[in-house]
Amino acid sequence: MTASREVTASLRPHRDDVLIAAAGLLGGVVLWAAGIFTQEARLWNGAWVLVPVAVSAAMELVRRTAPRTALVVGTFALVLDQFTRGSLATVVMFTDLAYAAVLYGSPAAARRIPRVMGLLTVAATAGFLGWLRTPESLLIGVAVGIVGFAPAATGALVRNHRDAAETARLRTRQVALLAEIDRSQAVTAERARMARELHDMVANHLSAIAIHSTAALSLDDARTTRDALTVIRENSVEGLAEMRRLIGILRDSGGGDPEPAAAPSLRSLDALLAQAGTNGASSGLEFTLDDRRPEGRTLPAPVELAAYRIVQESLTNALKHAAPGRVFVGLGVEPADAGEELTVRVDSPYGDRPGPRAPGSGAGLVGMRERVALLDGVFTSGPVTDDGGHKIWRVRARLPAGKERDGR
Repeated sequence: MTASREVTASLRPHRDDVLIAAAGLLGGVVLWAAGIFTQEARLWNGAWVLVPVAVSAAMELVRRTAPRTALVVGTFALVLDQFTRGSLATVVMFTDLAYAAVLYGSPAAARRIPRVMGLLTVAATAGFLGWLRTPESLLIGVAVGIVGFAPAATGALVRNHRDAAETARLRTRQVALLAEIDRSQAVTAERARMARELHDMVANHLSAIAIHSTAALSLDDARTTRDALTVIRENSVEGLAEMRRLIGILRDSGGGDPEPAAAPSLRSLDALLAQAGTNGASSGLEFTLDDRRPEGRTLPAPVELAAYRIVQESLTNALKHAAPGRVFVGLGVEPADAGEELTVRVDSPYGDRPGPRAPGSGAGLVGMRERVALLDGVFTSGPVTDDGGHKIWRVRARLPAGKERDGR
């Protein structure tokens, strides 16, 4: 039912076409009634002049829906008009049919019709000039050009402008669509970055709070409870400070990115491991750092931030899940194809652990993997067996650090 309605609507004459057809037919009738013709008496005189007028007017109704058919039939009507006394209305409607055939026809017809009309104009001019051999015969060629070539060329010009305008509109829409996609991607990327920062900054402190609060509630010992509350307070204060820093970044209205100046770097690893040692003492965890970076070696700020966050999240995961033992953190700078790369390795005991533990959501590993991917690095994590045959959980990241620079 819907398809049939669309077909009916496509075949229905346009309102402007109906008005053009009515005006052409009425004009032809008025000219015939007033006795105004374009030629002297011919083969068919009298009311026969209205036949081409009526045929041309009927073709005006389909000038948009069937432009090629309208032009072909209109051409026969114009030829038929030459055997009558001739009506100016027929000639005018033929010019409109030629114009419409180029404007509304297929692209091939739009290219072909002006060429054909131009060749007919040249042929008519040369033919009548050679036949009549008078200067006035050139006027016949001019008339053919005005009736056929001029409206076809005008239609081609208008069509080119219309197509150019449509192309410009489509390009504008595409640019707007691409801009909206870029904006959405930028918003998504910023939200992901904020989520990573929030998780990395707060998860460590909240994990320590959860573990020590559980220990304080489960052990009926005044000293243990006091030590747990001390750790809880320290982590609460530090967590609030981190939250204030993040809120300050989000509220910053300047044009630049304030994070590199305020973000932690690898120089803070000693303090981070000291804090982890305090938080993990009750779980039987020890933390050691092996920093083999060249002294004075300067790394790009994004690389240092990513490495710091990877170590921080790995230590948080160790506090949550690691069995009692030693947690090893190793840093080093190694040569690579494009210069140098920073290697980060965190090994923690893998297995069941006694006492309270904080639940995990898996967002930490996802965040670390995303940070390394943003720097085109390599990230691996999972259980492995060390040289002593012990099962450990190893986090390893290789971050491109560029070419060597002297940081002194």
